[in-house]
Amino acid sequence: MPDFMHLHRDASTHPGLKLTLNRPLTFVIALSLALLDSGALARTQPKASEASAQPGQLARLPDGRALNFRCSGKGSPTVILEGGYAATSLAWTRVRAQVERTNRVCTYDRAGYGFSDPGPLPRDGAAIARDLDRGLRAARISGPFVLVGHSAGALYVRLLSNRRPLEVVGMVLVDPSVEHQDTRFAEVFGPGAGGVAPIRRKAAACLEAAELKQLPSTVAGLQNCVAKPRPDQPAKVTAARLAESLRASTWRTQVSELDSLWPATSDQIAAGRQTYGDMPLIVLTADGTYANAAPAQALWQNLHEELAARSSAGVNRVVANSSHMLMNEHPQVVAAAIAEVSATGRQSSPSR
Repeated sequence: MPDFMHLHRDASTHPGLKLTLNRPLTFVIALSLALLDSGALARTQPKASEASAQPGQLARLPDGRALNFRCSGKGSPTVILEGGYAATSLAWTRVRAQVERTNRVCTYDRAGYGFSDPGPLPRDGAAIARDLDRGLRAARISGPFVLVGHSAGALYVRLLSNRRPLEVVGMVLVDPSVEHQDTRFAEVFGPGAGGVAPIRRKAAACLEAAELKQLPSTVAGLQNCVAKPRPDQPAKVTAARLAESLRASTWRTQVSELDSLWPATSDQIAAGRQTYGDMPLIVLTADGTYANAAPAQALWQNLHEELAARSSAGVNRVVANSSHMLMNEHPQVVAAAIAEVSATGRQSSPSR
């Protein structure tokens, strides 16, 4: 999650976020701008249709909770799209529109987001992968699967692949978070590098305000808890997004996901399989995630190269002129990677 972190390109827009770039061993690497500012995140996402004001297919989990899935298209393998921190099923609209031409493709709202019920805490990777695993069964969405994860979502699909090793025939990881990346950044740049403190403070403040019924708010620091509607946004969509922003469970989920990244989710990844055999695997790296800090960008790419090397068929590709939200900027690149992995996965044996 960024999930997904990169140096903030304009720290002045976020008071309290300090980047001491003149002291490279102690600078703080912040999260993506889109994740620090919910308004900015809304601006990077495609326009929502009336359909986003209502759930798609609600799958009932064994404990009675519901997960909201949105599936379209036909063709095997089935492509599962997992978003990054705070992302809902709408985050992949541009990619899904291309993939559905050749494959069945599904997005979903993680527990606590969109039209999905909140889940028990903590919301670590194991809990998220378990929900998705059970949700796919409940919705009767069958494999073989190509799993696609953006940012922190890459951690979650890797955990899902451990639960379904015979059904997952390929993965595409989009500017992915990597287990224990906070430690890797701190080793190079000093204590605090790679931490999630800035975005956690924002989510925690929104949670407190939601619990006190103080949202929407004009108070500095709370204005972005509720995304501003676009001028052309349908009223039903505005109402649905407002309702989600006002729920304390939304913010409680976000805080728990952040608190679980390092070390819980990372430890869960590290405890699982360390090689993917010959599974088709493409890791896409945005060349502008750390646009203003070449050493950080180099480390980011190195982490992705290490991840791609976990499969003998793995490859890391740098996407030019892209930011962390490259699936919105270059959906054709992501869709092409999915098509490539799908074609290879179709021909390969599922036993790995």
